[in-house]
Amino acid sequence: MLAAQPLKRTASGSSKDFKDPLSPTTTPTLPDNGAGDSPEQRGRYRRFRPFILIGFALIILGWWISATVLKATRHRWIVQTFFAWSFILIIAFRYIPNSVVTRPVSAVWEPLVSRPWFNLPYKIRLAIGWLCLLAIVFGSAFGFPLQNNTNYGDRAISVLGLVIFQTCFWLSSTRRSEIPWPTVITGLFLQQAIALFVLKTGAGFSIFKWIATLASDFLGQALVGAVFFFDPEVISKHWVFVGVLASIIFFVAFVQMMYYLGVMQWVIKHFAWFFFKAMNVSGAEAVVAAASPWIGQGESACLVRPYVDLMTESELHLTMTSGFAAIAGSVLTAYINLGVPAENLITSSVMSIPASIAISKMRMPETEEPVTRGHVSVDRGENEKNAPANALHAFSQGAIFGLIVAGQILANVLTVLSLVAMVNGLLTWIGLGFGINKLTIELAIGYIFYPVTFFLGVPRAEILRVSQLFATKIIANEFKAYLDLQTIMSGPNPLTPRAYTIASYGLCGFANLGSLGIQIGVLGALAPSRGKVIARIAMSAMICGFFCTLQTAGIIGTLA
Repeated sequence: MLAAQPLKRTASGSSKDFKDPLSPTTTPTLPDNGAGDSPEQRGRYRRFRPFILIGFALIILGWWISATVLKATRHRWIVQTFFAWSFILIIAFRYIPNSVVTRPVSAVWEPLVSRPWFNLPYKIRLAIGWLCLLAIVFGSAFGFPLQNNTNYGDRAISVLGLVIFQTCFWLSSTRRSEIPWPTVITGLFLQQAIALFVLKTGAGFSIFKWIATLASDFLGQALVGAVFFFDPEVISKHWVFVGVLASIIFFVAFVQMMYYLGVMQWVIKHFAWFFFKAMNVSGAEAVVAAASPWIGQGESACLVRPYVDLMTESELHLTMTSGFAAIAGSVLTAYINLGVPAENLITSSVMSIPASIAISKMRMPETEEPVTRGHVSVDRGENEKNAPANALHAFSQGAIFGLIVAGQILANVLTVLSLVAMVNGLLTWIGLGFGINKLTIELAIGYIFYPVTFFLGVPRAEILRVSQLFATKIIANEFKAYLDLQTIMSGPNPLTPRAYTIASYGLCGFANLGSLGIQIGVLGALAPSRGKVIARIAMSAMICGFFCTLQTAGIIGTLA
């Protein structure tokens, strides 16, 4: 039973004697989803499963060889190789022990890299880390040719902005002496490295472009269902109510089915393992941060729900920050349908994972001992009361949940935009008494964000317009901000490519007042005893998440 007994933190906060109810001694495998099947049928499936998987692997291998040889598909060999061999290796390592790879790697890594590195004094390791970070930042900014009518002055401003942002987080830290600098440096380095890999290497750009195209094409299949209820003419008008919400319902249903099959847990667990090892965070923090760009700010915390009530203040802050710093896969299609490049959205969300860890740990360092220190666990949700009987049932339940998500988006966008319009109308009326025309929330906060936008490297003539988009995002939501961005781009005076790229990256996150309420509500329900702490640190987490996306935009500014 998952969390059958309430888990309690010991007085010392140590996790030495803590028994993890989610982590078996062996690596969990995908569930046998044979609910309703007889034992004979399940036994027959287990007996023939190796042959089925081998046949599947051979089909993938044959497809890869054929696609690589054929002239029509030879040009996409990088993506095909990555796709095919990823699946082949996943199948192979269900039967091949991991030690076949880990032992030889460990035999080389430990004596030649790990042991000599950790034998160095801490300050020397820290100095080397800072030098590597500075090298990749300045090398990225000044080591590549200029493009899009930009200049090195713009890139230098973006670099200066990164320095100022980190300085501000250091000054505002709750305990500067406890900042885990290796975690911070690694996070900032990974954020820069991801940007370099995607934007400055052919392989990185091809892979992310393929992921973006795949996502766009996949989500576009929902329009087939929408045509059934409407007609092609209505679909061609690209109404949000028809196209966007239909895609969201379809995507959420698909994710629920993948969750039932164990695919989502497997992907998130292994994705989290990398950040867990590289950045020395607790297992719960790694899972939530890794999951946020894919399943959303509330759902990601549900993956570690037995531990939420036991999280330290720093862990809760990181959980909320990572949710604010990215968008969820369920709304990805909404922004793609608005014309935002899919590769920008996906790259920004992935870059925000290490950034959210680094910034959150700088703002609120860990001073306690997390109970999930040393292991990664993902809640599989196997004991839920309304567990689906099979994959099709899970897909059906997901469709209902997708309808709820779509309804929430529709209701929130409608009401928030109406509320902002009402307040803007009142401000305009008041402003006229002072001789100020069109005084709005966006205008006021846009001026406040003006220096922040300047340090992202936005061209001077476009700073105010971009800063007002950021104001719209934090006051209303990112959906309204992307709508305004696309209105600007389709108007007579569009943004320059540099300003548009920085804006599209900087808007890619859930940091807004509406999401603030969602996070407090979700985490408060999962951790009732931590309600006061959650409410107290929520605003800090939202600001950190907001600056995670701005920092991502600033890094893109050093490369654009």
